[in-house]
Amino acid sequence: MQTQYNVQGILQGRRDIPILPPGPDQQVAIDENLKKIGSESNYTHVLASSLKRTWMTAKLYVNDYTVEPLLDELDFGEWEGKKKEEMILAHPMWTERPDLLTLGEPLLDLEKRVRTFLIKYESAPSLLVFGHGAWIRALLSVHRFGSIQNMNKIIAPNNKLFFL
Repeated sequence: MQTQYNVQGILQGRRDIPILPPGPDQQVAIDENLKKIGSESNYTHVLASSLKRTWMTAKLYVNDYTVEPLLDELDFGEWEGKKKEEMILAHPMWTERPDLLTLGEPLLDLEKRVRTFLIKYESAPSLLVFGHGAWIRALLSVHRFGSIQNMNKIIAPNNKLFFL
């Protein structure tokens, strides 16, 4: 789901801001996603980050979830509250070498959190996870390519389902 920052192209990072109420198009997407994921009882773990925008989104889908801080978004530091394109212009390595960047936290620390998450839940039969853009792109990049190297070449729109 989107926040006012998403609409404006502003980086949120660890800022704990609420989602906007779903509009008609978003409600259609939620209904389609609900059909795809089925009942929350299909999952041994339903997880959301500690930031309110993920648990607000989770509540649109499920009745119960567990807060998992490993899912928290990348800390963008001084770039939080600023336009994403400005950060990308200032850090051209964002796309090609995210592993060399430190914003509010080193992106390699984000990769470590993703790997810690994967190890922690590797024996879980089925997970339903509500996360954030950079975190999800990092997970997809680690899963597909073995590192975060390609995370910023992956597109992960709000309210998009990914199955691993």
